Amino acid sequence: MSTQYYEGIGRRKTSTARVRLWPGGNGTVIINDKPAEEYLPRFGDLDIALEPLRVVGQDRAYNVTVKVQGGGITGQRDAIRLGVARALLKIEPEWRSILREGEHLSRDPRVKERKKPGLKRARKAPTYTKR
Repeated sequence: MSTQYYEGIGRRKTSTARVRLWPGGNGTVIINDKPAEEYLPRFGDLDIALEPLRVVGQDRAYNVTVKVQGGGITGQRDAIRLGVARALLKIEPEWRSILREGEHLSRDPRVKERKKPGLKRARKAPTYTKR
């Protein structure tokens, strides 16, 4: 690998991903020191995570290394996706409109709502009994 890389940070729910794109690669993806297919075994997860690369037509132009922590599979996948998109912007700022169209640059702000006192969950109240 070359010494110059482009880095992007992505977050989703409680997951954080640090994505590095290494130019001159063959499309190899390593997530937490494992091959991507092994780390994201669910069908379609890897495609979603690397979609920004496909949208700008750079699928095989870069090797991708990712350090991701926190959250679950879906949160990590979406954090990787945002990190890849942000790293691509550092390579070529003109890709902003293409990535914006596909909504790859928007951080999804939805998180689990906290539980309130006296309720079973965030909003579910105990069953009302008259007697």
